[in-house]
Amino acid sequence: MKVLKFGGTSVGSAERIKNLVPLIHSPEPKIIVLSAMSGTTNKLVEIAQSLYAGENEKAKALIDALEKHYQAVIRELYKKEEYYTQAKELLRTHFDYLHAFRMDMFTANEEKAILAQGELLSTAMLHYHLSEQGISSVLLPALSFMRIGEDEEPDLKYIETNIRAELGKYPKANLFITQGYICRNAFGEIDNLKRGGSDYTATLIGAAIRSEEIQIWTDIDGMHNNDPRIVDKTHPVTELSFDEAAELAYFGAKILHPTCVLPAQQRRIPVRLLNTMQPEARGTLISETISGQRFTAVAAKDGITAIKIKSGRMLLAYGFLRAVFEVFERYKTPIDMITTSEVAVSVTIDQVKNLDAIIRELEEIASVEVDKDLSIVCIVGSFAADREGSALKIFESLRSIPIRMISYGGSEYNVSILVKSEHKKETLMALNKGLF
Repeated sequence: MKVLKFGGTSVGSAERIKNLVPLIHSPEPKIIVLSAMSGTTNKLVEIAQSLYAGENEKAKALIDALEKHYQAVIRELYKKEEYYTQAKELLRTHFDYLHAFRMDMFTANEEKAILAQGELLSTAMLHYHLSEQGISSVLLPALSFMRIGEDEEPDLKYIETNIRAELGKYPKANLFITQGYICRNAFGEIDNLKRGGSDYTATLIGAAIRSEEIQIWTDIDGMHNNDPRIVDKTHPVTELSFDEAAELAYFGAKILHPTCVLPAQQRRIPVRLLNTMQPEARGTLISETISGQRFTAVAAKDGITAIKIKSGRMLLAYGFLRAVFEVFERYKTPIDMITTSEVAVSVTIDQVKNLDAIIRELEEIASVEVDKDLSIVCIVGSFAADREGSALKIFESLRSIPIRMISYGGSEYNVSILVKSEHKKETLMALNKGLF
């Protein structure tokens, strides 16, 4: 059985929903994972913010506007009165539910229930459309099997047990539709997967059922060798290893969240990135196979802050690094890059919520310098220790770029450099010219 995930742009209009039919209608068994229609989740966030602020009239106007948009979509999507009527009732139920939140105190748990409405709507709408076309499908409620634990991480054992139980109810079915992003938490309340959203749902389901392949359908024809928004003449990378894909995703390739790779990697399930706008395109296959290319792709991550911690006591002080890392651990702030010298250590972070508190604690053990508005540029490829010339080619390409930090040797697949964000564009263009 395959798992196919379609993002918000893939279900962003009546026409796009219709275009999914030839992609999913085939004899082979599959589970379809859907995001909310593009723009819906942002609107639901705006509604929730209005409710938090007690702006009930504003919330009402936002809900009414969103409902009007959906009404226009179903008017175009359904041709038979029977299914148009079902869809109208579907909208009435969900939007009455949203209006009900204006009648009482609004809480964080209720916000998560509001955010779940987009996926619940998109999956039901596709299910009705398939029925109208004479195609049998089963609407599989994600809230029956997707769960996160008290640590807010997916409970894969629970997911595996419960999705198999749900699938077992329909032994003759071969097409299932379910919601991405949404789940229940350890207390049974409606929640969401946060990082990676629907992509994460797809890879978790694929891992749970030991799928033969997971397909992530977006509006881009695979993971590119550089940022196509900045660099001309980029091309999709046809094959990536899980480690290479995770590095690229973590350091800025927007097509896939780094968290999503892990469930598939653990179960050795290939992930294919495809384009709903160009379904004939080859896309990118992510698997255990290493591409073997010296330089595979480049990605960049913005919003980076560098912190240099310098202490004369660091020399031979074996507890110094531990003390530094414990500060970041206390504030649950992950470190992206790290470099060390005899008297200093520099680290980068992208979460600055607790930056002031972190600096105060670090200043108790060392002098601290902070540098903001930086970007990490990650070069992914095959950089085994016995391969010659890789570093030379990278830094020859960057001879005119001021470099703040370099990380090389921590992985066989990644060389990372830190530059001022104002130099990101020329860095990506220089690497594109020098490496590809």
